[in-house]
Amino acid sequence: MRVSYDWLKTMIDIPEDPKTLSDEYIRTGTEVEAIDTVGESFDHVVTAKVLTKTPHPDSDHMYVCSVDVGDKNLDADGNPAPLQIVCGAQNFEAGDHIVTAMIGAVLPGDVKIKKSKLRGVVSMGMNCSARELGLGGDHSGIMILPEDTPCGMPFAEYVGSSDTVLDCEITPNRPDCLSMIGMARETGAIFDRDFHVELPAIKAETGRATDDELSVEIADEGLCDRYVARIVRNVKVGPSPDWMVKRLNALGVRPHNNIVDITNYVMMLTGQPLHAFDLDTFAARDGHRRVVVRAAQQDEKFTTLDGEERVLDAGMGLITDGERPVALAGVMGGMDSEIEDDTVDVMVESACFNAGRTSHTSRDLSLISDASIRFERQVDETGCVDVANVTCALIEEIAGGEVAPGYVDVFPAPKTIDSIKLRLARVHAICGADIEPDFIERSLTRLGCTVERDGEDFMVSPPSFRPDLPREIDLIEEILRLWGMGRVTATIPAAKNHIGGLTREQKLTRKVGEILRACGLNETTTFGFAAPGDLEKIGMPTEGRGCPVVLMNPLVAEQTEMRRSLLPGLLQSVAYNEAHGTPNVHLYEVGSLFHGRENASLPKETKSVAGVLSGQWSERSWNMKYRKLRFFFGKGIVEELLAQLRIEKVRFRPVEGESYAFLQPGRAAEVLSGGTVLGWVGEIHPEARETMGIDEVVVAFELDLDKLIKGARNQENYREFSQYPAVEHDLAIVVDNTVTCEDLERRITSAGGKLLEGVRLFDVYRDPIRIGAGKKSMAFALTYRSDDHTLTSEEVEKAHQKIVTKVCKGVNGEVRG
Repeated sequence: MRVSYDWLKTMIDIPEDPKTLSDEYIRTGTEVEAIDTVGESFDHVVTAKVLTKTPHPDSDHMYVCSVDVGDKNLDADGNPAPLQIVCGAQNFEAGDHIVTAMIGAVLPGDVKIKKSKLRGVVSMGMNCSARELGLGGDHSGIMILPEDTPCGMPFAEYVGSSDTVLDCEITPNRPDCLSMIGMARETGAIFDRDFHVELPAIKAETGRATDDELSVEIADEGLCDRYVARIVRNVKVGPSPDWMVKRLNALGVRPHNNIVDITNYVMMLTGQPLHAFDLDTFAARDGHRRVVVRAAQQDEKFTTLDGEERVLDAGMGLITDGERPVALAGVMGGMDSEIEDDTVDVMVESACFNAGRTSHTSRDLSLISDASIRFERQVDETGCVDVANVTCALIEEIAGGEVAPGYVDVFPAPKTIDSIKLRLARVHAICGADIEPDFIERSLTRLGCTVERDGEDFMVSPPSFRPDLPREIDLIEEILRLWGMGRVTATIPAAKNHIGGLTREQKLTRKVGEILRACGLNETTTFGFAAPGDLEKIGMPTEGRGCPVVLMNPLVAEQTEMRRSLLPGLLQSVAYNEAHGTPNVHLYEVGSLFHGRENASLPKETKSVAGVLSGQWSERSWNMKYRKLRFFFGKGIVEELLAQLRIEKVRFRPVEGESYAFLQPGRAAEVLSGGTVLGWVGEIHPEARETMGIDEVVVAFELDLDKLIKGARNQENYREFSQYPAVEHDLAIVVDNTVTCEDLERRITSAGGKLLEGVRLFDVYRDPIRIGAGKKSMAFALTYRSDDHTLTSEEVEKAHQKIVTKVCKGVNGEVRG
């Protein structure tokens, strides 16, 4: 919201230095991004005199002029020289004094003046109208200055008027501050001063009554909370007065004509978006016109004011004449209903459209307007009639319109505002300061609240334009904001029976991050929000993950749910990096997942840790060639993590079926601790990578952090090192291809007893002739050792034979000779 200092001065007494006001805005929570000066930015714009004016050789309406700009333009020898400018205006002659924008000037609306050719003739600048300079609405001809105007004077110096503008960043919870009246009220609360606004009133109402000629119907009450319509007849469309154009320009609104400018002016003044329709665009049936607010049909087409045909989704709001749509509700008008120079009768719309529906419409169509910004933050529905009256009064005054008697007001469900009890003791406890009751009462009153004393406490009724004040704590926040948080004395928070330090869960969570970083992964943080269907997109089943938790007011249309897995966000990071030339991606994230539950007020929240690996560990160097990352790299990281956390009975189980359709078959496994499934690790399926736009192979894992913390042990049980030598035996067993290494290792360990110290696979051999079709030989190195004596050959042989017998019988294998 741009705040005009000159305009604000007409409403309230403010400091002379804009920096002082800016500092107070920032102190009370309104960020000021910049302080601009409008009117002193006319660089390369000067006063000038027309020396000659000759017809353009290739145009019947343009002229080639030589323009004297004093010493602001020089020839090759450094002497003053006139400019050649091609101009299409008809209202000037040789000898007139004008305003000229030279090459390098930037006019309001970001119009950059460059050297150009107009029908083959070089033009070295532009002769300017009042509208092009942002000083008036007249663009029928260039601005003519008095005869005694000097040539070459900077126009900013000549015009002698400027306005300071504060570019304020208004938070989404303060829709009241998206208006000059709102900022005046906020300023009055900050400085404890009264503000006043003189609003015009309708002088006379004549002709046929509005409700006799016009009816309004809200076909879908979810689209519109209130709709007010008034009619003004016999308007004269033309340029707006200079004072209005100056104010609109200061606020960044480009002038059009007096009718459209009035609606924009009132919106900037009050915060209520308005729209002026050419009344004749509403079809008259038996002398009566209809306004119907309805939802669009799926794929219905509509051409907006910017000339673009838009394809609408079902549920988007439309304003129609009963049959034909004329505007996109709360966002933008239509091409066929705009105010033209020949418009005679005008219908003024002052409505309150649903915030959520307006937000979805504007964002789904990528069509953000000043009106949609205000509607999606919630407009005050109680002010619709008053704002419509102010608009009609200005049209009556500026455009000579005749206001029809009465108005049509459709208000299906007026809202009531309950009083809030504000406890003085609670204010002091929350704020940590003894704020005076008189200050509390004055501050809330200046913010628009109705305040009544109730002993030491207060009964407060928030104004309808402050939807962000429904609770006592919100009122306390406003009081402290105005009183000044910097005035609160710093104290150490009170604590009983509590000492500082991290909890076991916090320590282990940090340890998980340390281990993964030591393994070469980089920590990242993705959004806690997700797009609908993001799990289905990569083939990840939703079974067991609860129902989606849908956001009531999502920030963007692509993030309307809370995430149920970390994987989609990490894959998006891989895709982004790959698209920007970074193929080697090694990321991990620790974050929360949200699982909705039927008939439950809150979702179930769990913690998860996940990682993704793509490309290779590093770029190739002169003495090292790195291999592409595959399944066993991810499995090794998971094994290291679980080993460092000292989680017992870890094993990996091959996965298959629809439950893991997002993983490559044969290159994925479930991670278990005993009978508890901790998570999974594997290569992402090529089809899932394709949907995410990823070319490189991606290895990923996701583990339940809550289960990791529960199964982690703080320390190992001490075991003294054996002083006796070890004995190693090799064992090669021929088994079916379906038998896994994990299964064999588990059987060998179980059969080996106390003497078996270690098992290590060192060879896998396949040969259909020597071994047999569908068979493989797996060779293990077995280590035997005793803690209390040196093993004899008989002891080792007995233990080894026991392993051979049990394992071969369990897997139907045989020892390879």
